[in-house]
Amino acid sequence: MKFISKVHGEIEYDENNIITFNKGIPGFDELKTFVLVDLKEYKPFKLLQSLEDDEIALIVISPYDFFDDYEIILNEETIKNLKIEYQEQVTIVTTITLNSDVNKITTNLQGPIVINIFTNLGEQIILDNSKYMVKSPLL
Repeated sequence: MKFISKVHGEIEYDENNIITFNKGIPGFDELKTFVLVDLKEYKPFKLLQSLEDDEIALIVISPYDFFDDYEIILNEETIKNLKIEYQEQVTIVTTITLNSDVNKITTNLQGPIVINIFTNLGEQIILDNSKYMVKSPLL
């Protein structure tokens, strides 16, 4: 399938890759369907594109590509909401705040997005762990 993003142009995706956020994403509560696509020319960055609003897309990364010691524990509510049975079903991404100064690019380690890649359900959670910041320097 194809989707035309106002910012990123034509995006090809498979219908099986549509991620449903039943609660929406904070700040975009009314948007429920997104697709996660690789930004091939900008690896390891990915695009979380809304399929309901062609102007809404988030740049995300796997925090494990940059932070070896990043660790989260999912609460029972999140596990139930996303129908998680095994750790292998889960992928974690964090949003990026871009800046023209590479040293000022940050990621939100305190609010990761949890995706069950088997059920295609997603949810952004807020961690209670104070060691992670909303604006953690990427470099």
